[in-house]
Amino acid sequence: MRPYTTVVLAMSIDGKIADARRSPARFGSAADKAHLETQIAKADGVLFGAATLRAYQTTFRITNLDLLQQRQQQGKPLQPIHIVCSRSAQLNPKYPFFRQPLPRWLLTTIAGAEQWQGRSEFDRILTPPLILSGDLDWEIALHELKLLGIQQLVIAGGGELVAALLAIDQIDEFWLTVCPLILGGSQAPTPVEGSGFMETLAPRLELLSVKAIDHEVFLNYCLRRKKN
Repeated sequence: MRPYTTVVLAMSIDGKIADARRSPARFGSAADKAHLETQIAKADGVLFGAATLRAYQTTFRITNLDLLQQRQQQGKPLQPIHIVCSRSAQLNPKYPFFRQPLPRWLLTTIAGAEQWQGRSEFDRILTPPLILSGDLDWEIALHELKLLGIQQLVIAGGGELVAALLAIDQIDEFWLTVCPLILGGSQAPTPVEGSGFMETLAPRLELLSVKAIDHEVFLNYCLRRKKN
Protein backbone atom coordinates (compact mmCIF):
# COMPACT_ATOMS: atom_id res chain seq x y z
CA MET A 1 0.00 0.00 0.00
CA ARG A 2 1.51 3.27 -1.13
CA PRO A 3 0.49 6.56 -2.79
CA TYR A 4 -0.08 6.77 -6.53
CA THR A 5 3.20 8.26 -7.78
CA THR A 6 3.64 10.59 -10.76
CA VAL A 7 7.01 11.93 -11.93
CA VAL A 8 6.69 15.44 -13.37
CA LEU A 9 9.79 16.83 -15.09
CA ALA A 10 10.81 19.14 -17.94
CA MET A 11 13.77 18.13 -20.08
CA SER A 12 15.72 19.26 -23.10
CA ILE A 13 15.44 17.59 -26.51
CA ASP A 14 18.48 15.47 -25.56
CA GLY A 15 16.95 14.36 -22.28
CA LYS A 16 18.67 16.64 -19.75
CA ILE A 17 16.84 18.13 -16.78
CA ALA A 18 19.61 20.67 -16.06
CA ASP A 19 22.89 21.78 -17.57
CA ALA A 20 26.30 20.29 -16.73
CA ARG A 21 26.67 22.70 -13.79
CA ARG A 22 23.31 21.48 -12.47
CA SER A 23 22.00 25.02 -12.50
CA PRO A 24 18.32 25.55 -11.72
CA ALA A 25 16.40 24.54 -14.85
CA ARG A 26 14.30 27.49 -15.96
CA PHE A 27 13.90 26.58 -19.62
CA GLY A 28 10.24 25.53 -19.39
CA SER A 29 7.67 27.92 -20.84
CA ALA A 30 4.68 29.48 -19.12
CA ALA A 31 2.62 26.57 -20.45
CA ASP A 32 4.98 24.11 -18.79
CA LYS A 33 4.77 25.97 -15.48
CA ALA A 34 0.97 25.94 -15.70
CA HIS A 35 1.10 22.21 -16.42
CA LEU A 36 3.35 21.60 -13.40
CA GLU A 37 1.03 23.64 -11.21
CA THR A 38 -1.97 21.63 -12.40
CA GLN A 39 -0.25 18.34 -11.56
CA ILE A 40 0.82 19.58 -8.12
CA ALA A 41 -2.73 20.80 -7.45
CA LYS A 42 -3.96 17.20 -7.86
CA ALA A 43 -1.48 15.89 -5.30
CA ASP A 44 -1.48 15.45 -1.55
CA GLY A 45 2.32 15.58 -1.45
CA VAL A 46 5.31 16.64 -3.53
CA LEU A 47 8.53 14.67 -3.02
CA PHE A 48 11.97 15.89 -4.10
CA GLY A 49 15.61 15.32 -3.26
CA ALA A 50 18.03 17.55 -1.40
CA ALA A 51 19.98 18.37 -4.57
CA THR A 52 16.81 19.73 -6.15
CA LEU A 53 16.20 21.92 -3.11
CA ARG A 54 19.80 23.12 -3.06
CA ALA A 55 19.59 24.09 -6.73
CA TYR A 56 16.37 26.09 -6.48
CA GLN A 57 16.30 26.93 -2.74
CA THR A 58 12.51 27.13 -3.07
CA THR A 59 9.69 24.82 -4.10
CA PHE A 60 6.82 25.29 -6.55
CA ARG A 61 3.67 26.61 -4.86
CA ILE A 62 0.15 26.71 -6.23
CA THR A 63 -0.81 30.31 -6.95
CA ASN A 64 -3.55 29.86 -9.58
CA LEU A 65 -6.78 31.00 -7.92
CA ASP A 66 -8.95 28.45 -9.74
CA LEU A 67 -6.70 25.60 -8.62
CA LEU A 68 -6.65 26.89 -5.06
CA GLN A 69 -10.46 27.09 -5.09
CA GLN A 70 -10.70 23.53 -6.43
CA ARG A 71 -8.54 22.23 -3.60
CA GLN A 72 -10.62 24.14 -1.08
CA GLN A 73 -13.86 22.70 -2.51
CA GLN A 74 -12.34 19.21 -2.27
CA GLY A 75 -11.58 19.76 1.41
CA LYS A 76 -7.84 19.77 0.83
CA PRO A 77 -5.30 22.22 2.29
CA LEU A 78 -4.40 25.00 -0.15
CA GLN A 79 -0.90 23.59 -0.62
CA PRO A 80 0.13 19.94 -0.70
CA ILE A 81 2.80 18.75 1.71
CA HIS A 82 6.31 19.34 0.32
CA ILE A 83 8.62 16.51 1.36
CA VAL A 84 12.41 16.75 1.14
CA CYS A 85 14.34 13.48 1.13
CA SER A 86 17.97 13.47 2.22
CA ARG A 87 20.07 10.92 4.09
CA SER A 88 22.33 13.60 5.58
CA ALA A 89 19.66 16.34 5.89
CA GLN A 90 22.44 18.88 5.39
CA LEU A 91 20.19 21.76 4.32
CA ASN A 92 20.60 25.48 4.81
CA PRO A 93 17.80 26.74 7.10
CA LYS A 94 18.17 30.17 5.44
CA TYR A 95 16.79 28.88 2.13
CA PRO A 96 13.63 30.79 1.10
CA PHE A 97 11.94 27.37 1.05
CA PHE A 98 11.71 27.50 4.83
CA ARG A 99 9.79 30.79 4.66
CA GLN A 100 7.28 29.68 2.03
CA PRO A 101 3.73 29.32 3.41
CA LEU A 102 3.27 25.58 3.01
CA PRO A 103 3.61 22.36 5.04
CA ARG A 104 7.12 20.85 5.03
CA TRP A 105 8.18 17.31 5.90
CA LEU A 106 11.61 15.70 5.95
CA LEU A 107 12.44 12.10 5.02
CA THR A 108 15.86 11.24 6.41
CA THR A 109 17.94 8.92 8.55
CA ILE A 110 17.96 8.94 12.34
CA ALA A 111 21.34 10.73 12.21
CA GLY A 112 20.00 13.27 9.72
CA ALA A 113 16.97 13.96 11.88
CA GLU A 114 19.00 14.86 14.96
CA GLN A 115 20.05 18.28 13.68
CA TRP A 116 16.41 19.29 13.06
CA GLN A 117 14.94 18.08 16.34
CA GLY A 118 13.40 20.86 18.39
CA ARG A 119 13.35 23.23 15.41
CA SER A 120 10.36 24.65 13.57
CA GLU A 121 11.45 24.33 9.93
CA PHE A 122 9.79 20.95 9.36
CA ASP A 123 6.30 20.07 10.50
CA ARG A 124 7.11 16.35 10.51
CA ILE A 125 10.32 14.30 10.30
CA LEU A 126 10.14 10.71 9.09
CA THR A 127 12.99 8.24 9.54
CA PRO A 128 12.30 5.04 7.59
CA PRO A 129 14.84 2.22 7.99
CA LEU A 130 17.83 1.81 5.70
CA ILE A 131 18.50 -1.05 3.31
CA LEU A 132 21.92 -2.75 3.01
CA SER A 133 23.20 -0.18 0.51
CA GLY A 134 22.58 2.60 3.04
CA ASP A 135 19.67 4.06 1.07
CA LEU A 136 16.28 4.72 2.58
CA ASP A 137 13.87 1.82 2.42
CA TRP A 138 11.49 3.44 -0.05
CA GLU A 139 8.81 0.77 0.13
CA ILE A 140 8.43 1.37 3.86
CA ALA A 141 8.74 5.15 3.43
CA LEU A 142 5.98 5.28 0.82
CA HIS A 143 3.78 2.99 2.90
CA GLU A 144 4.18 5.39 5.83
CA LEU A 145 3.27 8.37 3.63
CA LYS A 146 0.10 6.56 2.58
CA LEU A 147 -0.82 5.89 6.20
CA LEU A 148 -0.36 9.61 6.88
CA GLY A 149 -2.97 10.48 4.26
CA ILE A 150 -0.96 11.01 1.09
CA GLN A 151 -2.91 9.32 -1.70
CA GLN A 152 -1.42 11.14 -4.70
CA LEU A 153 2.31 11.92 -4.71
CA VAL A 154 4.19 14.00 -7.29
CA ILE A 155 7.89 13.21 -7.70
CA ALA A 156 9.63 16.44 -8.70
CA GLY A 157 13.22 15.20 -9.05
CA GLY A 158 15.98 14.66 -9.22
CA GLY A 159 17.17 11.78 -11.31
CA GLU A 160 18.70 9.80 -8.44
CA LEU A 161 15.39 9.77 -6.59
CA VAL A 162 13.47 8.73 -9.71
CA ALA A 163 16.00 5.96 -10.38
CA ALA A 164 15.71 4.62 -6.82
CA LEU A 165 11.92 4.45 -7.05
CA LEU A 166 11.94 2.96 -10.55
CA ALA A 167 14.37 0.24 -9.46
CA ILE A 168 11.82 -1.08 -6.96
CA ASP A 169 8.78 -0.52 -9.20
CA GLN A 170 7.31 2.36 -7.19
CA ILE A 171 6.52 4.76 -10.06
CA ASP A 172 3.09 4.76 -11.72
CA GLU A 173 3.19 7.63 -14.23
CA PHE A 174 5.52 10.05 -15.98
CA TRP A 175 4.69 13.52 -17.23
CA LEU A 176 7.64 14.71 -19.32
CA THR A 177 7.76 18.09 -21.04
CA VAL A 178 10.21 18.11 -23.95
CA CYS A 179 11.56 21.65 -24.31
CA PRO A 180 13.17 23.07 -27.49
CA LEU A 181 16.82 23.30 -26.48
CA ILE A 182 19.87 21.04 -26.42
CA LEU A 183 22.06 21.04 -23.31
CA GLY A 184 24.47 18.17 -24.03
CA GLY A 185 27.35 17.14 -21.80
CA SER A 186 28.00 13.88 -20.03
CA GLN A 187 27.71 15.60 -16.63
CA ALA A 188 24.25 17.06 -17.24
CA PRO A 189 21.62 15.13 -15.24
CA THR A 190 18.80 13.16 -16.85
CA PRO A 191 15.33 12.21 -15.55
CA VAL A 192 16.72 8.85 -14.39
CA GLU A 193 20.25 8.74 -12.96
CA GLY A 194 21.83 5.94 -10.93
CA SER A 195 23.50 2.90 -12.45
CA GLY A 196 20.87 2.43 -15.15
CA PHE A 197 19.04 -0.65 -16.40
CA MET A 198 20.07 -3.40 -18.79
CA GLU A 199 17.83 -3.37 -21.85
CA THR A 200 16.23 -6.71 -21.01
CA LEU A 201 15.28 -5.47 -17.53
CA ALA A 202 14.44 -1.86 -18.41
CA PRO A 203 11.05 -0.59 -17.25
CA ARG A 204 8.58 -0.42 -20.15
CA LEU A 205 6.10 2.42 -20.57
CA GLU A 206 2.75 2.88 -22.24
CA LEU A 207 2.00 6.21 -23.93
CA LEU A 208 -1.23 7.73 -22.60
CA SER A 209 -1.25 11.12 -24.32
CA VAL A 210 0.76 13.56 -26.42
CA LYS A 211 0.09 17.27 -26.70
CA ALA A 212 2.14 19.98 -28.41
CA ILE A 213 1.90 23.59 -27.25
CA ASP A 214 3.96 26.03 -29.28
CA HIS A 215 7.43 24.42 -29.35
CA GLU A 216 7.02 22.08 -26.38
CA VAL A 217 5.68 18.53 -26.30
CA PHE A 218 3.87 17.15 -23.25
CA LEU A 219 4.18 13.37 -22.91
CA ASN A 220 2.21 11.28 -20.44
CA TYR A 221 3.25 7.65 -19.84
CA CYS A 222 2.26 4.98 -17.38
CA LEU A 223 4.42 2.05 -16.33
CA ARG A 224 3.57 -1.13 -18.17
CA ARG A 225 3.44 -3.91 -15.59
CA LYS A 226 3.33 -7.63 -16.15
CA LYS A 227 0.00 -9.23 -15.43
CA ASN A 228 -0.05 -11.89 -12.76
